[in-house]
Amino acid sequence: MTNETCILSISGGLGKHLYLTAAVKVLKNTYPSRDVICVVAWPELFADLPGVKRVYPLGGTQYFYDEYIEGKDPLIFAQEVYFHTDHVLQRSPLIETWCKVYGLPYNGEKPYIKINPEQRRAIKNFYDPIIGGKPFLLIHTAGGLFTNTNPYSWARDLPIDVASKVADHFKKTHFIMQVCRPSAPKIPNVFVRNEQLSNTELIGLLELTDKRLLIDSSLQHGCACLGLKSTVLWNATSPKIFGHDLHDNIQAKEKPAKEIPGAYLFKFQFDQNPNEMPYEEEDLKDLYNIDQIIASLESQKNEPSKGFG
Repeated sequence: MTNETCILSISGGLGKHLYLTAAVKVLKNTYPSRDVICVVAWPELFADLPGVKRVYPLGGTQYFYDEYIEGKDPLIFAQEVYFHTDHVLQRSPLIETWCKVYGLPYNGEKPYIKINPEQRRAIKNFYDPIIGGKPFLLIHTAGGLFTNTNPYSWARDLPIDVASKVADHFKKTHFIMQVCRPSAPKIPNVFVRNEQLSNTELIGLLELTDKRLLIDSSLQHGCACLGLKSTVLWNATSPKIFGHDLHDNIQAKEKPAKEIPGAYLFKFQFDQNPNEMPYEEEDLKDLYNIDQIIASLESQKNEPSKGFG
């Protein structure tokens, strides 16, 4: 292993990690002779990525200083991009802001993920009998699968009335699966996955789908990694900084004006934010244009995954 390394450190959620897999490509394109060493909260996402030499879990870095720092020539990439001015002011997509933090060139690098043939075969063998040969519509209604305990987090979650109307439209022609956290409301009469899945199963499941209705959470980033065009609904967060041009990004209707005393660098919190909700109960039923959502889903085709290329 060379003494010249790029040490990439990322903390935070699954979606952020999926998005910032693109940082590995940026580093390898900028410093092709250096080994990329990743220290991340979700190491399984990075372990087999082309361009990555070693992966360590946050908090699991025994002997790291001796191995990579003392007497070596590392470049450290460990700053929190969420607190950069361009991110707070929503001036640029997350990966572009990440590059600005370090003065690196951005040349359109996209997120990527690797699912090996054995993992893909296991996922297919498990789900094929459940899907039963029908076209597969996946609806992701509630993010924070591993951390959030709220039944409904208005800033990102999909209102159950909206999800149910979409499911009713497609239920005669498609197998429908809802992915959500255990506490979230359930769409009536659809297959629900609300238990904790491995990241490989969660993302690999997307390759079996024909249509995808998602929110600003991990699965929209997973689809971007796989090159699968999706319909993504947005509320308090912005597709400009967290979204992908590949998708149909649909914004909720304009929010009523409301002062948020606790807002600091960001107007709304992603989760655990009931006091910030600007809507009335009746607003949730027409928060999005159902016809627009259905038209977007109807236009989707299940194209072959681009994988990690």
